[in-house]
Amino acid sequence: MKLKRLALALALAGFAAPAAYATDGYFPHGVGMKAKGMGGAVTAVAQDAFGGANNPATMAFSGNRVDVGVDLFSPRRSAERSGTPNWLNGQEDSESNYFLVPEFGINYMIRPDLAVGLTVYGNGGMNTNYPGGTLTNPAGGFLCNAFQTGGMGPQQPSYNLLCGNGSLGVDLMQVTFAPTIAWKFHPNWSVGLAPLFTYQRFKAEGLQAFAGVSQDPSNLTNNGYSSSFGWGARVGVYGDFGQWSVGAAYATKMSMSNFDDYKGLFAQQGQFDIPSNWNIGVGFRPTPQWLIAADYQRINYGEIDSINNQQNNILSCLNTVFAGGAATSNPNCLGGASGAGFGWKSVNVFKLGVQYVLNQQWTLRAGYNYTSNPVTSENVTFNILAPGVVQNHITLGATYNVSPRSELTGAFMYAFNNDVTGPSFFNAVFPPGTSNINEKIEMYQWSLGIQYSYKF
Repeated sequence: MKLKRLALALALAGFAAPAAYATDGYFPHGVGMKAKGMGGAVTAVAQDAFGGANNPATMAFSGNRVDVGVDLFSPRRSAERSGTPNWLNGQEDSESNYFLVPEFGINYMIRPDLAVGLTVYGNGGMNTNYPGGTLTNPAGGFLCNAFQTGGMGPQQPSYNLLCGNGSLGVDLMQVTFAPTIAWKFHPNWSVGLAPLFTYQRFKAEGLQAFAGVSQDPSNLTNNGYSSSFGWGARVGVYGDFGQWSVGAAYATKMSMSNFDDYKGLFAQQGQFDIPSNWNIGVGFRPTPQWLIAADYQRINYGEIDSINNQQNNILSCLNTVFAGGAATSNPNCLGGASGAGFGWKSVNVFKLGVQYVLNQQWTLRAGYNYTSNPVTSENVTFNILAPGVVQNHITLGATYNVSPRSELTGAFMYAFNNDVTGPSFFNAVFPPGTSNINEKIEMYQWSLGIQYSYKF
């Protein structure tokens, strides 16, 4: 009964606290502070109750335990436009810089060979909040007004960096509940299954300039939060041979209900599914004190239309509108079957972690995480909203054994600044060859977290 009440409390807490991550695209570099201290390289490591997010098969080797953690995550994003007449140039920093990200896990050994548990974790990070009033020159106002109303509406005193009104940005949050079951079918081998149930919410602000190229302008921007629910599954296998361990896991594409309040923004009338991903890993223990772990992960952003569709799809929509046609007649318009998106590519992630048991009280960790960049130079304008461009991460961590049953774990991550520069969408509104407008997006980030664990 106590375990049931604890699991319910953890699940409710996951709903109450938003998650905001943008490390490996918009996936976290690791789940659980031990993973985060090792660069995320834990596919072949069984040492906590976060297998539902990493590899559910490891739960058969993790014992009875509860892990509760929270991360202070700080992404620093900026965007800049140059090369235009002065009235379109501008630079802004996102003003949303701090987020608390909770994580929860529980594991219980029903039998020595069978474990059940629950992992609650978050994705996100497509979160930006740029101030309004960036473009104030009357000439720039004339162009922004032309975008919004065809020049027929009242001109505003100022506009944001994408020619909209007020603040500019998006906010995506995803919380996944992963009940787990793991079976040790051999003294050295286990398999695991975690059904994945996800709640996500999203809002967008300041995109009024794109109303003319949306199939549903009333469901494009400034509609508050819209919610979506969906499901999938993660399966895994784990082998522990003493000095060596191996692991692999696969998570299906998660089919999510549409964001109805933003069906004029995302492709296929507001669809925003979660991509499939898979990971493999190996662990090596040259001595009882040392652990070296390495993972490879593939995140298939390319299979989600609203994430993968190219920004330049909107040029086809513009041609239709300029010719007097309706946006609803062109599937490349925002919200359409092939509506313009962020142009993200699928990414490859490489993770390396080391762990050293210093003494009975202290265990130290360090790691490195590299991800290929999902954002291409051809898609910079839309990614002002979601500049997930960081690639190189370093991590540090440590665990202190408070008692034989309880421990405290801390982890730190720093992602080095990276930027992408490319031609602006605004080039399309000038005669060919007469403009050379460029935009640059950049980001760096850090996180600092703590976790309490209890073994029972």
